[in-house]
Amino acid sequence: MSPAPVPEPKIETSPSPESFTEVALLRPKLSVVIPLFNESGSLGELHARLAAVLARVAIDSHEIVFVDDGSRDSTYSEAAALCERDPAVRAIRFARNFGKEAAMAAGLRAATGDVVVLMDGDLQHPPELIPEMLERWRQGAKMVTAVRRSRETDPWLRRQLSRGFYGLFKRVSEVALAEGGGDFRLFDRAVVRAINSLPERTRFMKGITSWVGFRQEEIAFEPAERAAGASAWSLLRLLRYAIDGLSAFSTLPLRVWSLVGIGMAALSSTYGAWLVIRTIIWGIDVPGYASVMVATLFLSGIQLISLGVLGEYVGRIFTEVKGRPLYLVAEQAGFPEEER
Repeated sequence: MSPAPVPEPKIETSPSPESFTEVALLRPKLSVVIPLFNESGSLGELHARLAAVLARVAIDSHEIVFVDDGSRDSTYSEAAALCERDPAVRAIRFARNFGKEAAMAAGLRAATGDVVVLMDGDLQHPPELIPEMLERWRQGAKMVTAVRRSRETDPWLRRQLSRGFYGLFKRVSEVALAEGGGDFRLFDRAVVRAINSLPERTRFMKGITSWVGFRQEEIAFEPAERAAGASAWSLLRLLRYAIDGLSAFSTLPLRVWSLVGIGMAALSSTYGAWLVIRTIIWGIDVPGYASVMVATLFLSGIQLISLGVLGEYVGRIFTEVKGRPLYLVAEQAGFPEEER
């Protein structure tokens, strides 16, 4: 009688990196980062709509990171209350108002998801667009930008200034901006790592997201009215923001004034030569007071403007050299103890 066959031992193999990638693509961890400033009254509706959307998308888990940029109302207390009700909610409160750019940077650094969605907290960015953005990511896009179809919710002057800014930025900057593209974006983890690695303190997120590259796609949407409160972006703040963006991604303003100086020198040399020739031919006449004053004032204005442009760049150098932190956190809620 022959002996019974010995069964072959089972060899367990670990999943390949490709299988991990496929699982991450099918069911990633999703982080939603929301900077806040005086958004009291809209957080409840925002959280409810987000929870409804995230409950029906194919993800492994999710987290919602609220970053309170030094609000003067009950925004942080409302966010902290949401942390107690929903374990997926996180809240960060700044020691003071450091600006939306700092709040977005803090949120991206705190997010732990394979995919990160950045959006505003006033419900002008519809959470219902997230599934479509996530589908574009599954198709290979590393960044998905929601672009406004129109700016009818903005005043007429603001719309015209916005169009002018995008046109100017396109001509003078080293990167291109999608007109109508705001801060409503989806990022792959690789893009988040790239953005977090940038050390500058005068930040312009629209330019940074274009500068880092990667495969980018756009989705059109129609912005809704604000759920509560009013916009904190006055025309003066928008102008300052535009200057920050231009100076952060272009040195053309400095070059322009060099060209203006060369042009003025050429004109003055030509005019001086003409005066010499005229004196030789027609003799000396009484110089005009008006022409002297106009020339003096004009050249003085040119010099002051060029010094102002130079001062903008020197001021940014001074800000970077000081090396102060981009923001200071006063308190936070919803994070695990080891992350606090």
